[in-house]
Amino acid sequence: MSSQLISTRQRLIQAALELFSAQGVSATTTRQIAEKAEVNEVTLFRNFGNKHGLLLAVLEESAAFKDLGESLVRRATPPGNVYQALKDYASDSLHALERVPEFVRSVVGEADQFPAENRRALGRGVTEANRYVAQYLATVIQQGHLNTYLPAEKLASLLNGMILGYAVIEFTSEFHELWEDRDDFLENLVELFLHGAMSSSAESATNCLQGGFSTTEVADLPATLVHEILQQARKLGIRDYALAYVLFGAGLSVTEIISLQRSHQIYDAQGHFLQITIPGFVRQVPVNQWILGKRYGSFTNNPLIKWLKSRKDTQTAMFLNETGISISESELETRWQVWSEGLLTPQGQAPAIAQAQQTWRVEMLMRGIALENLSIFTACDRAQLQPYVRRAKEKAALEQATRLDHKPG
Repeated sequence: MSSQLISTRQRLIQAALELFSAQGVSATTTRQIAEKAEVNEVTLFRNFGNKHGLLLAVLEESAAFKDLGESLVRRATPPGNVYQALKDYASDSLHALERVPEFVRSVVGEADQFPAENRRALGRGVTEANRYVAQYLATVIQQGHLNTYLPAEKLASLLNGMILGYAVIEFTSEFHELWEDRDDFLENLVELFLHGAMSSSAESATNCLQGGFSTTEVADLPATLVHEILQQARKLGIRDYALAYVLFGAGLSVTEIISLQRSHQIYDAQGHFLQITIPGFVRQVPVNQWILGKRYGSFTNNPLIKWLKSRKDTQTAMFLNETGISISESELETRWQVWSEGLLTPQGQAPAIAQAQQTWRVEMLMRGIALENLSIFTACDRAQLQPYVRRAKEKAALEQATRLDHKPG
């Protein structure tokens, strides 16, 4: 294709986009497009077949949302301020849509009249925009800057869906009172997104269900099995021992453990705590010196403190792998498999790492902690903790029955 033909094609696409944006697809004629592009109508038909063929080209070749997506992806390294990055992306996306309001109205109102090929092109455009957002989110999640219980692709779909929904409502409705203005929508959108699907409270929802256990099933581990796992870890070295100790002594998830920094440890003769820092939420969790009836050191001298005191490096991460960098989730899960090799739960299955957290929660309730306090330590709400309450009551009933059986009748 010659440069002249390319120029003509681009002029027609640009003219169509401007007219579609100003007056909608249905109200725009091929004659108007040809006149604006300064070509004859036959040239338009020769290049695109008809108006819908030209619309197809507009949909496929518009790079606005691709450019926005690529810009967002570039902001993932280094991650910077995730809140601001998402807000800027949402704001820029709305600006792009606001430049073509009639086009949006037309596409929304007339899409059922478009050929299937055009509708597929529209779908591909939205999917491509989604892919870039998902790529950004996957990167910052992997870097540990966001915690979420949904896949990056689903999160991207939710974000883009809300942005498009805003545009459709704004361009097709008047006098609604859904939000004060555009800035009000943007601020609440990102706040909801970050503190709903992607926050400590969101993470707590998945932490309460980690390992494939349902909300009605808590599979805590018996004391003998827990102590065996801890002893197996101890045999492998102080790092493994400290990792297992934190799993059973503080009830943290794998994600929380690998995110810990040296500075997150607080201890004195009165207590030992870990600070869990997640974007938008910070909490402190006690580290128990007693685990299921057996003492594993003191507040000032236990496996975790010994591990950190043994370190000669300058790394800030609390736990490192064999190469001296921050341990990953998969590496921690591999260590668990080594500690628990050959062991079986009462259900005849290999212990799952998520069961350490479940065991800690049940134990804390058994030892008399108030549900409200456990909610603070776990970032789970009371409803999410009810299965643990039921399990603690079951264990208490079994212990009482055992004690009664030891008494003479």
